Amino acid sequence: MKRIDLFELRQERKILILDGAVGSLLQQYGAANDKYLWSSLANLRNPDIVQKIHRDYIDAGADIITTNTFRTNPAAVEMSGHSLSIEEFVKKSVNLAIEAREERNIIIAGSNAPAEDCYQKERTLSKNELEYNHKKHIELLWESGVDVIWNETQSHLDEIEIICGFCNSQKLPYVINLFFDGKMNLLSGESLWEAVGIAAAFNPIAVGFNCIKPEYFLNKIKQDLSVKEWGFYLNCGGGDFTDKSISCAINPDHYIDLIKPLLEKKPLYAGSCCGSTPAHTKAIKEYIDEVYRN
Repeated sequence: MKRIDLFELRQERKILILDGAVGSLLQQYGAANDKYLWSSLANLRNPDIVQKIHRDYIDAGADIITTNTFRTNPAAVEMSGHSLSIEEFVKKSVNLAIEAREERNIIIAGSNAPAEDCYQKERTLSKNELEYNHKKHIELLWESGVDVIWNETQSHLDEIEIICGFCNSQKLPYVINLFFDGKMNLLSGESLWEAVGIAAAFNPIAVGFNCIKPEYFLNKIKQDLSVKEWGFYLNCGGGDFTDKSISCAINPDHYIDLIKPLLEKKPLYAGSCCGSTPAHTKAIKEYIDEVYRN
């Protein structure tokens, strides 16, 4: 199968535009949900809605769309108690994005999330279980035809090392996106900058950041990152990070105003996270097009 190279696409565009939230949009559409599988259950129950969201982001200007596989990983499927074949589940989920892309030059990013809940400080899985979870999920995403492994909201150093080490050893193109707390630490306690350095040593395409409030992110990220390529997609949702019913709290125009200083640093990619919509993606595209036209 032909895969699209992220850097080749970047030669045509100054900053690659990542899509926005999928899970919170599925909630707004009333799609199927599950305590453990979360919005990925919609891939089975409401595939037409999932494809509509992918297409809406492409039409809004996204260069990269993310598979709705945030919770198709082995640990989540096992905890859900559903009698699902993990292989078929991942394949069906990735195919929804591939079919939505059609023949367009759009990158399919295979979402690989933390093994357990994103904001859970204490992990219950053993190291062997964590390794199996990530290696199996990443293998299935790649075999299903994604262009890049998109690891996101990673906030535990052991998982970051497992993911980066495996992707690097298998020579897979991958991005690692980190989440940090108010003290600039991972949820596992280590310094964000320590994690950035460790991740960068495994040669990812980029080290990015996601699901952090824009104002909060801008206040914390003041130093230059010690990585060649980086990116971001920040939280636009209302409520706190553990809220399972997320609405938009930052409109597209306000989001652009907030992220202008980040776009000036010319990241590899820029997008939006929880609570965002294709309107945010369109606003990012229009702003970038305007800046690089002048």
